[in-house]
Amino acid sequence: MAEFLVIRIGEGADQLAQWIAVDSTGARRSPPLTGSLSEAGTDIGNRQVIVLVPGTEVLTTTVDIPVKGGSRLHAALPYALEDQLAEDIDQLHFAAGTQRSSGRIPVAIVSRKRLAEWIGWLTESGIQPSAIISDNYGLARIPGTISLLVAEGQVMINDGADVELVMQSVSPSDALAAIGALDDTADGDDRESNQAASPSMPRHVLVYCEPQDEEKYQHDWLAIRNEMESVDVNLLSDGVMPRLAVTVASGTGVNLLQGDFGAKTEYSGLLRPWRYAAILLLALGLVGTAAKATDFYMLKRQEAELKQQFETEYRQIAPGATSVEDPIRLVASLRARLGRSGTPPLFLQSLEQLSRALQQNKEAQIEAISYRAGVVDIRLSAPNVSTLDKIQRGVSESGQFEAAIRSTDQDGDSVSSRIQIKASGL
Repeated sequence: MAEFLVIRIGEGADQLAQWIAVDSTGARRSPPLTGSLSEAGTDIGNRQVIVLVPGTEVLTTTVDIPVKGGSRLHAALPYALEDQLAEDIDQLHFAAGTQRSSGRIPVAIVSRKRLAEWIGWLTESGIQPSAIISDNYGLARIPGTISLLVAEGQVMINDGADVELVMQSVSPSDALAAIGALDDTADGDDRESNQAASPSMPRHVLVYCEPQDEEKYQHDWLAIRNEMESVDVNLLSDGVMPRLAVTVASGTGVNLLQGDFGAKTEYSGLLRPWRYAAILLLALGLVGTAAKATDFYMLKRQEAELKQQFETEYRQIAPGATSVEDPIRLVASLRARLGRSGTPPLFLQSLEQLSRALQQNKEAQIEAISYRAGVVDIRLSAPNVSTLDKIQRGVSESGQFEAAIRSTDQDGDSVSSRIQIKASGL
């Protein structure tokens, strides 16, 4: 279970801080303490740190814009709220929270100079907070209920929806009137008229206050009870810190550490647990690369030796040759010159097929035979063209060869012809 040290700082660096340790369920892990920021830092241990800053110096509001989050939202916030601000927006820091069920987005606005000053105080004390939150976010929002925290001369108030304010030097009844929950012009007995003035405002009030303020505002409690349906006053016997810490530890509030003031990712810390695995992986990669380089070197060396051997043999076959850069081309040229192309020689097979055709047509006689590049060229004489046609069909009927009559000449009582035979498909 996560534990947090919630530290609340004052308006000045010389003011004492307050702190308390709580867990994510809101249970206390230490009593509330008071002292310097350096003293608070000694209690951090393994806890995450949430720092509360004065709500009187942070404007908390909500905005309804179509941009839901990310850098586009932060860029749009200053212009969406510019009309509500008296200061130059360039001097202000804007932080956004999670969109609420109403569709509105909570926004916290603070002077950039002031936020930098708070961070400087914390850094000097060795404190690195995970969140810096306006202290009025420590007053929990309860739907249908107006909540007030009265202490230290100020009133924190929210309506359970989107109104969240901190007011100084006002009474609880004045704070309720400021948000429209009470009609400050109405008589105390005119409850019905007050209800009609703000029908959508909750009629239940939950108050937290210190004992001295409970006595100080006795008349306010009576007046509020007269106009509201219920008023429940709870005393803060241990001060305000336990109440504020319980709420912010549950994740409530807008963290001011965003944008320029956001936490910088320490990649070295993220990678540290993997450094040994990374070293082994790098070593494996280097070994693999070295092995590949060695194999490549050996293959190149073998290639050079084979090329040299081929060149020696080739120059014996072709003395005076000028170039042996492409051994494959040279071998193909030699084979072509020797009649040894890539197609297997079919000279004898073609003659065998021709012999069978001539046995069926004995009147024909062969005069000459030549063979070149896979083609058998035959000159023969026959008594007539019909005999030549039979020979042609006899050679082709096996499907292994194709025979074609290239020329015919009448020579007395016979016909002289030239027939070409080649393998089928060539």
